Amino acid sequence: MNRVELKAIIDEQLANLEIVDVHTHLFPADFDGLLLWGIDEILTYHYLIAEFFRYSSLDYREFFRLPKARQAELVWQTLFLDRSPVSEAQRGVLTILNRLGLDVKSRSLEAYREYYRGLTLQGQIDQVFKLAGVKEIVMTNDPFDPQERAVWKRGTAGDPRFKSSLRIDPLMMNFPAAAEVLQGEGYNVTGDFGGNSAAEVRRFLTDWVEKIDALYMAASLPPTFTVDDNSLRSRVLKECILPVCREQGIPFAMMIGVKKLVNPGLELAGDSVGKAEIGVVEQLCSEYPENKFLVTMLSRENQHELAITARKYRNLLVFGCWWFLNNPSLVEEITALRVETLGLSFIPQHSDARVLEHLIYKWDHSREIIGRVLLEKYADLGATGWQVSAAEIERDLKQLFQGNFRAFVGR
Repeated sequence: MNRVELKAIIDEQLANLEIVDVHTHLFPADFDGLLLWGIDEILTYHYLIAEFFRYSSLDYREFFRLPKARQAELVWQTLFLDRSPVSEAQRGVLTILNRLGLDVKSRSLEAYREYYRGLTLQGQIDQVFKLAGVKEIVMTNDPFDPQERAVWKRGTAGDPRFKSSLRIDPLMMNFPAAAEVLQGEGYNVTGDFGGNSAAEVRRFLTDWVEKIDALYMAASLPPTFTVDDNSLRSRVLKECILPVCREQGIPFAMMIGVKKLVNPGLELAGDSVGKAEIGVVEQLCSEYPENKFLVTMLSRENQHELAITARKYRNLLVFGCWWFLNNPSLVEEITALRVETLGLSFIPQHSDARVLEHLIYKWDHSREIIGRVLLEKYADLGATGWQVSAAEIERDLKQLFQGNFRAFVGR
């Protein structure tokens, strides 16, 4: 098989592959307005807000007081009309518009809004899943959010394409505030983690894992994250989160490296990145061999040591190019590194989508980049005399984009 034939097979297989997106911030249509969608939400995504303020001297507070539609108009003018939209987040908007069949050359925000006026949310969910080639996604489900908590208590019709994960950041990052929520829900905890708090937190976590059928628990953690201290965070992790994950047979997903609100005026766009210490991952994998850990790290500088660590621990599964790493040059570099180090034993990407239509551009762009890496690796095999078949390529892609995750979470 020559290189042209090989590329054609990889491209075709990737185009037809139905992806399991292991981490998003999306919801079904009946989740009471929690799902963000539409052109104004696309344009006011925090990636674009941060880029907008690279050019605008507008006061942060003044901008965020504006109606969403006006914010979107300012972003469109500043990032798309006043200069060429060459950043990855800008290109993503154009990919979405193009794939939805809209005329990108018109540059007409009003025309794009008019298109959306004729859509229903459920219809757009169906269309986006089809265009993105996504079979299932995993939500980020926060039991500390009163709006979402109310949805789960009321009951939801559900959509089998939307799977659940239990997000427990408040328990680790601000236990006293989390304790107040638990107290309000009838759990006997104290803000200092005293008394029967550990058992009650475990009961809370078990109740919610079972209520929402969570595939994993997850937390976003700072680059300074450690478990060597006797902090509330370490105690909650060791005495509550890890035991419940172990009992329920689900992984704990650690997203490590975010520095929260280094610029608070930017709100969601104000977070930054820091290099983390890989030793904490090694320690957890070593000390808790019966637990499973899904791990992604935000700093580029952490990627090589994370891949090497994954070679040492079969209870560790590396996933995705998260947040600030979701740039084509970095996705290509990191994917190549992981293939060369881990073979096919990782999850190459997740969308981290906060707006429904992000599924389109993030998976379009990721398919192209990952396909390019795989083409080089299969071509390298061919140079040794080893020939891969179309069936073997299909098998490999299904393992990368579906099977590794499903096997790891046990579903």
